[in-house]
Amino acid sequence: MLEIGAIVEGKVTGLTAFGAFVSLPDGKSGMVHISEVSTSFVKDIKDFLKEGQDVKVKVVGISEEGKISLSIRKAEPQKERSADEHREKQERKPRRNDRPRNANVWQGQPTRKEATSFEDMMAQFKQVSDEKMSDLKRTTEFRGGSNRRGKN
Repeated sequence: MLEIGAIVEGKVTGLTAFGAFVSLPDGKSGMVHISEVSTSFVKDIKDFLKEGQDVKVKVVGISEEGKISLSIRKAEPQKERSADEHREKQERKPRRNDRPRNANVWQGQPTRKEATSFEDMMAQFKQVSDEKMSDLKRTTEFRGGSNRRGKN
C-alpha cells in the first residue's frame, strides 16, 4: 500500500503540458506536476521525460478521491538536490524588494511548511480569486458603474 513519503519506481505513461502520469506498483497511477520534475526550471516536460521511461518518484500527497501526487525531484538523494538547488539559487535574478521573501503570491501570507496537494492549492486560489472578484464588483457598484465618463 502506498503512503505519503514512500519512494517507489514507476513508468511514465503519459505527458501533458502540466505534468506526467506515472504507473505505480499495485496497478495504481499518479501524477508528477511539472514543478516537481526537476530542481531546475522546466519549460517543456518533454526535455526531461519520455513515455515509457522508468522513474523514481516520491509520494507527496494522496487526496480523498485517491489521486496520487508524485515528485521526481524530491525522490533524488539529498546530496544531489542540495548541489542542484544551490546552483539554481546562484543563477536566479535578484528578487523584487517590494515583496517579502516568504510571501504566498496570491494571499500575502507566509507559506506553510507542510505539503499541500495541487487540488488544495487550486481550491484555495479559487476561493481567494472569488473573494477578490466580489470585492471588485462591490466597489464598482458603489462607484456607480465602471465607466462614468460621458455622464453629466
